[in-house]
Amino acid sequence: MRLLQSTSNKRIYLSPPHMSGNEMKYISEAFQTNWIAPLGPNVDAFEKEIAQKIGVNEAVAVSSGTAAIHLALSLLGVEKGDTVFCSTLTFVASANPILYQGAEPVFIDSEPDTWNMSPKALQRAFQDAFINGKLPKAVIVVNLYGQSAKMEEILELCNLYDVPLIEDAAESLGSIYKGRPSGTFGLFGIFSFNGNKIITTSGGGMLVTNDKTLSEKARFLATQARDQAMHYQHSQLGYNYRLSNILAGIGRGQLEVLEERVQARRDIFNRYSTDLNVVSGIEFMPELTETTSNRWLTALLVNEIEAGISAKEIMEALAKENIEARPVWKPLHLQPLFRNCKYFRHSETEDIAASLFEKGICLPSGSNLTLEDQNRIISCIKQCTNEMLVKEG
Repeated sequence: MRLLQSTSNKRIYLSPPHMSGNEMKYISEAFQTNWIAPLGPNVDAFEKEIAQKIGVNEAVAVSSGTAAIHLALSLLGVEKGDTVFCSTLTFVASANPILYQGAEPVFIDSEPDTWNMSPKALQRAFQDAFINGKLPKAVIVVNLYGQSAKMEEILELCNLYDVPLIEDAAESLGSIYKGRPSGTFGLFGIFSFNGNKIITTSGGGMLVTNDKTLSEKARFLATQARDQAMHYQHSQLGYNYRLSNILAGIGRGQLEVLEERVQARRDIFNRYSTDLNVVSGIEFMPELTETTSNRWLTALLVNEIEAGISAKEIMEALAKENIEARPVWKPLHLQPLFRNCKYFRHSETEDIAASLFEKGICLPSGSNLTLEDQNRIISCIKQCTNEMLVKEG
């Protein structure tokens, strides 16, 4: 196979950090005022600004999205012997906190319209749990690559069985579902500010809710559950989960340009889909009607028979050109860690998540990706696909 001979072989990363330039103002303030600890004015302001941005009452800044999920499960009283339903097509961090609590995850398949949790599979999981007299303590639904799940159908089922919903919006800050921001549909919403996310604090996360009592309990648990006393006194297990005041300053500068970052990633997605839609066997991640995805990562599927090449071979060709591309998340029900966990498919004959993993590719999607670099990626993909199978028109 003849590969593109690029004029530049510089590394193109999947989703690198993109600084706005305003971050240093808040970082400098932290140093000048000596607020270096995991509390301070930047933390307080970042929480208020996130809450205002997405329209919730409360936000708690923590050290990671994983920590936020763990706090949510702790607040819901999840413990050994309990079950928690969770999307299977996601990063392991969505489910690891279930194990932290000694509980058992039950994985729910994806569906084709959003690649997210299948309401059909969720319904069967609920019916099975109800018949067996063991409803889950919570449902964790993930908004994959910025695309919202079918929240109306999923919430309807959760409300029917009176089970709280945790919305893992780690990848979907800035996305909109039927007029409402992602992360605002469950009892808890979760955001991640890892270095590869649409905005970053280097490492960090946020737990959001409309319940003030729950947010206060979350802050208490996140600061080692220190009781109100002159001395250090602890009556229950807590965690060291609060976000640094310095990192919160980075987040404040990043949040100011969220809309620009979303638009940049959507523009990148549109350019990929326009230029590669002529290649037979390539299909892009859909966008659900009445939603706006932040397109955190541009993801596509490769039909090997139609394209004349597999997803793996395309990623290998990109790697030879020093371009980082990755498979779609390996479903958690296929991970060795969760080999004994229950799994509910979209239908008896369809394992949608496994199919997406087999065919899926995530392309470089950083908001600072240049047009030249994107053209280099597109040219490489076109060259390594079977040009005899190009679509007509």
